[in-house]
Amino acid sequence: MLDPAFVRERLDDVRKGLLSRGLDASAELEQLASLEAHRRRLIPQVEGLKREQNTAGDEVARAKRQGKDASHIFEANKQRGQKIKQMEIELDSTERHRAKILEVLPNLPHASVAVGQSSADNPVVRTWGDPRGFDFTPKAHWDLGPELGILDFERATKISGARFAVLMGAGAQLERALINYMLHLHTTNHGYTEVQPPFLVSGATLYGTGQLPKFEADLFKVAGEWDLYLIPTAEVPVTNLYRGEILDGRLLPLKYTAYTPCFRSEAGSYGADVRGLIRQHQFDKVELVKFTAPESSYDELEALTADAERILQTLGLPHRTVMLCTGDLGFASAKTYDIEVWLPSQQTYREISSCSNCEAFQARRANIKYRPNGTGKAEFVHTLNGSGLAVGRTLIALLENYQQRDGSVVIPEALRPFMGGREVIESAK
Repeated sequence: MLDPAFVRERLDDVRKGLLSRGLDASAELEQLASLEAHRRRLIPQVEGLKREQNTAGDEVARAKRQGKDASHIFEANKQRGQKIKQMEIELDSTERHRAKILEVLPNLPHASVAVGQSSADNPVVRTWGDPRGFDFTPKAHWDLGPELGILDFERATKISGARFAVLMGAGAQLERALINYMLHLHTTNHGYTEVQPPFLVSGATLYGTGQLPKFEADLFKVAGEWDLYLIPTAEVPVTNLYRGEILDGRLLPLKYTAYTPCFRSEAGSYGADVRGLIRQHQFDKVELVKFTAPESSYDELEALTADAERILQTLGLPHRTVMLCTGDLGFASAKTYDIEVWLPSQQTYREISSCSNCEAFQARRANIKYRPNGTGKAEFVHTLNGSGLAVGRTLIALLENYQQRDGSVVIPEALRPFMGGREVIESAK
């Protein structure tokens, strides 16, 4: 959520920032300004009436000591009390109306973010590795996997419907190996603490990270009276670990990694994006989350992005990193790097990780603060998150980049200890 004080004091800057995202929020901002002015008029009026009420209490006590009739004071108190109640209801309504507008406005882009309208305007920051030259036509993973007997889309459709997959044999082993490898590297080499969070979360938890109320259509909700949703990413439960808490600033940054399955309705997705494992309703991901002080959050974003890139580098997978332009940023993000891995079958780079600094946007919604020196005034932390990595898409990249002419797939050397020493996946037929 945007800082209400910042919106009030820098209305034109907020309008320009949202316009750079492609959002004309002039009407909402004018309404916010009107509500804020009304709120600022009401607050001193209510406080003044309450002071009068307190003073009247002293007058009643004095009248009683002097044996005077205090009935007129009681009557005035009663009327004033009713007025205070009515004005407090009006103030509460104004506050709630203001909050409803603020909670659907996205974060403002950081000054370093490139201005643009869509993914076509995302500048490439760096590229790693050269795409492999094949002396045969490389197959797409949706052909290669079934031929190897490690991917079954038809039976998954029978079980659950479209956009699910069953991993079999070496495919299931490869998925598990990738999860263990990523967690091992992040905890051992990159200094993250592993977390295993719940996979079901409350509406309040989803509100804290910005999925609710705006993106409810993208979520799977548990049927019945439960206020529970399947998580769309581990970012949601891990960021909410400290919801409503004040952290000791001397302990920052706090760095966490978590493996979870992720569940998304992916409303509006179509075409090549939904074929194979590219965009599933259920997929595995290893997530990175940081809680940082504001002054170091952008250095920590660079480090988090490098940690995610390192997974691809150790697996020998060519990739590039792009900065999302203003028009392509996610709702809660002030700055995002997308890491895109090379897929030979499509002759293009496809997203495998998004690494974002949300600044205080999520912390304000979830009320996560810190005291810089362990004492003193509490301030909002900055929250960061990134995929480290999307496991299914890493599996796709491995199958396609390491496929051989005979249809087998070589296992990268770094991953072999996590595959029980296995060096190649061959057809079980």
